[in-house]
Amino acid sequence: MKAFSKIISYPFTVLFYLFFGITIVIFHPIQWICFNWFGYTAHKKSVDYLNLTLLRCLNVLGTTFHIDINTSVPNNVPIIIVSNHQSMWDISPITWYLRKYHPKFISKVELGKGIPSVSYNLRHGGSILIDRKNPRQAIVEMVKFSKYLQKFKRSGVIFPEGTRSKTGVPKSFRRTGLQTLFKKVPDGYVIPVTFNNSWKLQRWGMFPMQMGVRLEMTVHPAIKIADYEVEMLIDKVEEIIISKIHK
Repeated sequence: MKAFSKIISYPFTVLFYLFFGITIVIFHPIQWICFNWFGYTAHKKSVDYLNLTLLRCLNVLGTTFHIDINTSVPNNVPIIIVSNHQSMWDISPITWYLRKYHPKFISKVELGKGIPSVSYNLRHGGSILIDRKNPRQAIVEMVKFSKYLQKFKRSGVIFPEGTRSKTGVPKSFRRTGLQTLFKKVPDGYVIPVTFNNSWKLQRWGMFPMQMGVRLEMTVHPAIKIADYEVEMLIDKVEEIIISKIHK
């Protein structure tokens, strides 16, 4: 049965990548026009709909989405969204379903060029690019990022496992990035997020992609940063996220 499932995934994966490629190529000039002619708000909307379209592309594979949002935060406060990381397909659900919080991402520097739409948004949409081989550069960028979130009351997304979990089993959180953000955004809120099953889309790598995955995203109640000492808050957020990961 597993062999048949993998075989049937090949033609649908080809179809998926066709739609995926068309989407990111079409939205690249749309983003450019929105950003350069109409400013931040128009550019953000173009990115929102880019990610909605990418979710629809995943439907070609029979992917379904179960989204459970159990949070609300006051208006005009900075937010840190902390999530486990199972695949690259965690990005679009956060961007679309939490779009009212204006999520911006902490990404590796290699993604800042060469990918239509994706690289442009990372460079111009408020996200930051860090060099994992240069801890000093990463800290400097994180501090700048914190100031940006404070100033514009937007949300920063961090995947503290560092690298994606290829089997869904969570990795221990790296604390440096969380420590910096929590200390520099003391009047903000944390929103923990748990993903399940997105790793299955890349069970066999980038090709083929598995058919019929039920991707689950749970958005937990927000936590006020000022209510906890930093290390205790990191422990609490990690515990909340892991508690909903399927065993």
